[in-house]
Amino acid sequence: MAAVTISGGEKLEAKFKELAKKLGKGAGLKAGFLETATYPEGTPVATVAAANEFGDPEIERPPRPFFRNAIQEKSERWADGLGELIKSGNSAEQSLALTGEAIRNDIQESIRKFSDPPLAPSTIAQKGFEKPLIDSSVMINAVDYEVRAGESK
Repeated sequence: MAAVTISGGEKLEAKFKELAKKLGKGAGLKAGFLETATYPEGTPVATVAAANEFGDPEIERPPRPFFRNAIQEKSERWADGLGELIKSGNSAEQSLALTGEAIRNDIQESIRKFSDPPLAPSTIAQKGFEKPLIDSSVMINAVDYEVRAGESK
């Protein structure tokens, strides 16, 4: 698999670092596919999401970069929103939680609107519809976030 870089999140990262100082050591926000999310048979959702995101040439699966698209299109808004939440007097935990909600919603929206490349005719026949990235809805429903409180300074 080729190396992949994601850009556009520098402003968000800087806001998170600023906020982490206020929260204490170990505080932060995880957003995306958390370790506990699995399909009914036990496959980690993050594994399936990565296979969709980056593709798998061995089985002729093209990349469908829904996650990178969300980051590229929305990360500046996430950073700005986080800064505004903090400035407006929300607690650090509230600010991170509201930012996590926004990130979750934007990743889910990116999955919903993703359409190119289209599915192969054989996949459409198997699924019964032509929407990429949505089959059982496990992946889209597994997008989540987690706020970690920091240790006292």
